[in-house]
Amino acid sequence: MFITFEGGEGTGKSTQALILAEILKKHDVDVVLTREPGGSPGAEIIRNLLVTGSVDRWSTMSEVLLMYAARADHWQNTIKKALDRGAWVLCDRFADSTVAYQGYGRGVSREFLQLLYQHIVGDVEPDVTFIFDLDVNKGIKRATARMEGNVVVEGRFEAMDIEFHKRIRLGFLEIAKENSSRCVVLQVDVHPNAIHRQILEILQEKGVLPWNNLLA
Repeated sequence: MFITFEGGEGTGKSTQALILAEILKKHDVDVVLTREPGGSPGAEIIRNLLVTGSVDRWSTMSEVLLMYAARADHWQNTIKKALDRGAWVLCDRFADSTVAYQGYGRGVSREFLQLLYQHIVGDVEPDVTFIFDLDVNKGIKRATARMEGNVVVEGRFEAMDIEFHKRIRLGFLEIAKENSSRCVVLQVDVHPNAIHRQILEILQEKGVLPWNNLLA
């Protein structure tokens, strides 16, 4: 089972991925919790290049190619290996983020991004994608507060202008509409416990939870 968590900045994706991973482990499920960019030793090095520094550190095309260099390493060394052995993979961001950020946000051709995906990942897609939707101003405020006090500030994308983040949000909603069989949009301006409950209910409806009782 390959589940991805997508959305703009400060939407709480990472928290929900961690909560789901912990509850699956309690039911003896082999779970790999990972993230993008990053998720493997090589990809984590590239992550540091992408998420730190000035907004204009990279040209748009350099940014896309770095994202896919990281994804190539992550896919081969983490995700594919886990899926091949039958593990559940929970990934905080995947290719939909590239389409939203570098496609809708930065103007890269969707066809070019799809070509890269086919060469690196192939025909495999996530089984379920949760898209976390939140007002962009609230999301940026949350993300900025989260970074306060950190020694290494991963704030390059957060620092981009608000119109960029609005395009990203619209992009994610469009992705969800185009891929309704795998994507579920969650309105996340609610308590984290309510979001977690929604996620469990959706997975139960899809018949993929490894137990029958929702509250087990």
